Amino acid sequence: MAKKSKDARVQVILECTEHKTSGLPGTSRYITTKNRKNTTARLELKKYNPILKKVTVHREIK
Repeated sequence: MAKKSKDARVQVILECTEHKTSGLPGTSRYITTKNRKNTTARLELKKYNPILKKVTVHREIK
């Protein structure tokens, strides 16, 4: 039988940090998963922002 998981992996939403200060309409968001046991802090990943047309830092939001 398979082990029961205790929901160690959770879905998180990453939102662009530079887009908020640019004043342009819209948002750049990505959905990914993280292991809650290994990564307790908020994620920060560099992802492509199609509105600004460059790679920016995306930070985990609630």
